[in-house]
Amino acid sequence: MKLIRNLMTAAGLGLALFGLAPAQAQTPPTVKVGTIFPLSGGAGPQGQHVTQAIQAMAAVINESGGVLGRRIEIVSRDDESTPAVGVSRATELVSSGVAVIIEGWNSPVTLAMQPVIARAGVLDITAVSKADPILSGEGNPLAVRLNSSNSQDGAVIANYIAKVVKAKRVAFLTENDAYGNGAQESIEGELKKLGYAYEKVAEEKFPFAQADFRVALTNVCAANPDITVAINANEGLGMPAIIRQAKQSRLPGALVAAVGTVAPSVIDVAGDAAHGLVSADIYFPAVEPFVSNPANQRFVAKTQELFKYTSTRPTSSWRWAPPRCRYGRWPPTSSRRWTARRSPSASAAAASRAR
Repeated sequence: MKLIRNLMTAAGLGLALFGLAPAQAQTPPTVKVGTIFPLSGGAGPQGQHVTQAIQAMAAVINESGGVLGRRIEIVSRDDESTPAVGVSRATELVSSGVAVIIEGWNSPVTLAMQPVIARAGVLDITAVSKADPILSGEGNPLAVRLNSSNSQDGAVIANYIAKVVKAKRVAFLTENDAYGNGAQESIEGELKKLGYAYEKVAEEKFPFAQADFRVALTNVCAANPDITVAINANEGLGMPAIIRQAKQSRLPGALVAAVGTVAPSVIDVAGDAAHGLVSADIYFPAVEPFVSNPANQRFVAKTQELFKYTSTRPTSSWRWAPPRCRYGRWPPTSSRRWTARRSPSASAAAASRAR
């Protein structure tokens, strides 16, 4: 998230799963909570935001007496958005005796780490990674996920394509990994369930680290789509690049970013090219039902204190309007959208999001 949107916030709130209790008379050992996220590379800023969210919620819990009187100690590791590195970091944390691991920005990394965490019998809280196998029995049976899944997201995007814009010519720009391919399959599967007739006029696949999409966009433009769905978890480089280059390429039709892939940092980098971009997410700290929730209020206040976080509030009521960035409300029971403007301080906030 910056706007703590993407579930990075949810990752922090997930610490509340441990429960609160009054402090005991003597000082017991800490509860070690491991975190594994990308802290460097293209997804580094987002991974740092997740970690900050967790640190903020840990501070809230510690100030309330900790977990059964024990303070939470956060032990952070950088997975570098690389499965092999993630496995190494998970092994390190398990060996250090952590009670729980909160992980997961990239689905391939999460899926690689899960067997290590499962064999150790450690509770595995997946904060952001979205691939369906994470909770379908192909990954860790001890896993808990805080974010929406590819299947849930697919229903949102399919509903938008079929019932809102009623697009007949659909193109995909898809990250070629467990997250991206799974997300596209879910969208297409949901369109099939709806019995919606459309033509897939273009499909371009790319690796996570790619930042130049001009050739792919040239091919998509030539197909003249009514709507292009961009599925890219690299919010530090990839998604802003797609948005800017799509505008430069004069991409026809609407550009829709996959659910949870547009942190305010993406809008900051993409600038005016983000006008009209459509996306969705599941958490906005400054709107209901979150803004009046006491736990959310404590969490946001602590994030403001520690990391100078400032919520980005809607600039209007729920409505259709020429937007700077339109977000769909969750769950997908309504087609209402809200218009968000960039806050100068948004870049300093913890964000939630992704994959």
